[in-house]
Amino acid sequence: MDINAEGKTAVVTGAGGAIGGALAKGLVHEGASVAIWDISSAAAQKTAEAIGALGRNAVGIACDVLDTSSVEAATNMTLGEFGAIDILVNCAGGSRKEAATSPERTFFDLAVEDMAQVFSLNYMGTVIPCQAVGRIFAERQSGCIVNITSVAGALPLTGTIAYSNAKAAANSFTRWLAVHMAQHYSPRIRVNAIAPGFCLTPLNKYLLVDEKTGAFTDKGQRVIANVPMGRIGEPEEMVGALLWLVSDSARFVTGAVIPVDGGFTAYCGV
Repeated sequence: MDINAEGKTAVVTGAGGAIGGALAKGLVHEGASVAIWDISSAAAQKTAEAIGALGRNAVGIACDVLDTSSVEAATNMTLGEFGAIDILVNCAGGSRKEAATSPERTFFDLAVEDMAQVFSLNYMGTVIPCQAVGRIFAERQSGCIVNITSVAGALPLTGTIAYSNAKAAANSFTRWLAVHMAQHYSPRIRVNAIAPGFCLTPLNKYLLVDEKTGAFTDKGQRVIANVPMGRIGEPEEMVGALLWLVSDSARFVTGAVIPVDGGFTAYCGV
């Protein structure tokens, strides 16, 4: 596979987190320079420093993906640092307890504001960076966008209503933007998505692991029972799909949503 990332610059949003950080490190291992965008300046710097310790080129930039002025500033800072942007990976997202149903919180008790916040982060938090960086790709008629969505966008997960709905919308947006960019700007602008399965990260640990005992919760046990490979995934296992999608080996791939889920979305339970 010809990854051909040497000399390219990638932006990875939410790269202060587990999956985003793993994706950023995967890109720099293939020769790319990476701008680490994260709402937490400390998290962005920590990932950038870890990459720098490997002798690779990375910069941490504080960025709120829901604030257009913040995204524009981060875009300009990235261009000032590296001179160009070739790849955009949208990984900022997540859920929260207040926007999920539970034995203590029924669907009828969910606050609209909590659901809107989660939906906005996972949907508009993908759209807004695509507007800012996509404009650059449109002007030069080339570029690669990879949105990190979720298996929840294909099979809505019980409880996580706003998150599941937002990821479904992000999958739809991926397909829409792929067609839009190819038809109106250039077929050399490709837009795809990776839909990770269940990975144990700080954002979803509360759903899968009992914080008191460390054992898998009932939900965690049900997840494993419905993953044909019989285990939870690791953030680093998303890297291979990303490297393929940004490579010339995938030059005829656009509008695709690639599940990396241990077979979760292929299994009906029987």
